[in-house]
Amino acid sequence: KMGIWLHGRYHEMAPNVVPMDYTKDPDVKLPMQLIINMPELKENPFKERIVESFSEDGEGSLSFNDFVDMFSVLSEMAPRELKAIYAFKIYDFNTDNFICKADLEKTLNKLTREELTAEEITLVCEKVIEEADMDGDGKLGFADFENMISKFTFLGHIPVFS
Repeated sequence: KMGIWLHGRYHEMAPNVVPMDYTKDPDVKLPMQLIINMPELKENPFKERIVESFSEDGEGSLSFNDFVDMFSVLSEMAPRELKAIYAFKIYDFNTDNFICKADLEKTLNKLTREELTAEEITLVCEKVIEEADMDGDGKLGFADFENMISKFTFLGHIPVFS
């Protein structure tokens, strides 16, 4: 049922591009602009990063399989570990497989809708790295990130998927 519903949503966004019989042209990709305007993502400050993280080419265009993967992870039923993997990818703005101070600054600016001063952002970023950086390299690897969110998430909520 979910697959049919998702195909319907995917088709609705570009009915002239996405065939109803998907077996004939599986290489269709929808551009990011269509996807970020969906009601489920429209108000999310990370909408572009979410779509880029699920895009196979990293540019933001989603195939139907990418689209299904995205909705699976966004689902309340997705395992917390899977959500953590994608949250890490989303917060890793420079895609170097670490969350550095610059990534944290961008994340905080998006989470707070740029309501904090530069000094407040710097202070929070330094504190996060100080608290979460287990190996002392000045940035967060996935293990550091996972450890941090296990302490700071409330009932499994990761601030990117809400």
